[in-house]
Amino acid sequence: MAEQESLRKIITTLAVKNEEIQNFIDALRQMLHNVEENSSRVQRDLEEEFRSLYAVLDALKDAMLLQIKQERASRTYELQAQLSACTKALESSEELLEAANHTMAAADSRDFPQAAKQIKDSVTMAAAFRLSLKAKVSDAMSHLMVDFAQERRVLQSIAFLPVPGTPEIDVGRSLVADNCVLLQWRVPDSHSKIDHYDLEYRRTNCDGPPRAREEQPWMVVEGIRGTEYTLTGLKFDMKFMNFRVRACNKAVAGEFSEPITLETRAFMFRLDASTCHQNLRVDDFSAEWDGTGGKVTDVKKDGKGRTASPANSPARAVPSPKRTPLGRAGRDRFTAESYTVLGDTCIDGDEHYWEVRYDPDSKAFGVGVAYRSLGRFEQLGRTAASWCVHLNNWLQLSFSAKHNNKAKALDVPAPERIGVYCNFHEGLLSFYNAHSKQLLHTFRARFTQPVLPAFMVWCGSFQVSSGLQVPSAVKCLQKRGSAGSAP
Repeated sequence: MAEQESLRKIITTLAVKNEEIQNFIDALRQMLHNVEENSSRVQRDLEEEFRSLYAVLDALKDAMLLQIKQERASRTYELQAQLSACTKALESSEELLEAANHTMAAADSRDFPQAAKQIKDSVTMAAAFRLSLKAKVSDAMSHLMVDFAQERRVLQSIAFLPVPGTPEIDVGRSLVADNCVLLQWRVPDSHSKIDHYDLEYRRTNCDGPPRAREEQPWMVVEGIRGTEYTLTGLKFDMKFMNFRVRACNKAVAGEFSEPITLETRAFMFRLDASTCHQNLRVDDFSAEWDGTGGKVTDVKKDGKGRTASPANSPARAVPSPKRTPLGRAGRDRFTAESYTVLGDTCIDGDEHYWEVRYDPDSKAFGVGVAYRSLGRFEQLGRTAASWCVHLNNWLQLSFSAKHNNKAKALDVPAPERIGVYCNFHEGLLSFYNAHSKQLLHTFRARFTQPVLPAFMVWCGSFQVSSGLQVPSAVKCLQKRGSAGSAP
């Protein structure tokens, strides 16, 4: 039995090897076929290129020959006209000379003065004295000659298109700011016939050299004509980005550059559905008032009492260490008139920025920050645990800044998109017109515990934009100390 089993394994191995060889033979035959097809295609392309070149030369030749013919016709006309005028003047002059000789011979001494005066007047008015005895045009045509020596050398240097050199991204001149990335690169071989560049990038949470295997796919930007490019409107929901670029000509693409990794620090959070009021329908980045008490994201618990996402919900990135556990499920959610929902990532240091767009028809809307300890019955801005700007569109329109149940009316229009800046260590919470970067209000606080993005809406909706960097304009305003003091 052992021998049979051994023989069976050998036969199986041989069969597998035979199949591998057969597959390789098929691949070789396919490659031979492809070589024939591709060589015929390249030959046709080459012949077409030369036909195109011949057509250009023929057109150039026809244009030059036409110019020579036009120049010859113009000069011939001028010279023939001048020759005709000179011939007529000469004939007239000879006739005048003969008449003068005859007059002088026939005149006697009494008629000689009169005859002499007639001869003098006739000679003075003769056409021969009004002619220019200089040709109007030259007979040289050398200025129409051409020298194709340089072009001949260029044609003689024609060769098949080489593989373009590998670019090198200049890390020192690359810049990440305002959710944009500016990349610059150079190509060592400046004589390569490069038609365009392809740029690829992907998000990652790994620092250092890019790894070969990544969950995130490469995104492609094709047809870049210069040696720099700016990616705009990015959302930095991961900590880093990898970049690589390659040069392409008409025939072939070169190798990708050595990938580089740039840090894309930004504040990324989602709405925590486990905290939301039962009259809010909440998903990751938006909330909508629902008077029936339903919500999009149902928070379920497994058999061990842990919170689990719905099976059909989209996959999320690995949570940040600062992302708070879902601790307000069930009876701990906001209730009564506290139509509030919190973000799922706490702020305990550094600078952070996010934006929110709300429905202008909302009856009430608020945005700011709050401690996790904000009570389930407490409204945003009415306790010492929360700070916000609040829009009231019910009965009477008002826009105010609220904290610890104190309100300060803001003498500015409420923008449809509000930017929120939070500097935890310096205790600064500023609100901006997200479009114009006009400062709306600044709270100066002394945060005693981490804070969370906080939102409230009644009879309306809003959308959150996270993964944003602090805008350069906001940084400049903060550095200049333009923020006003507040309670």
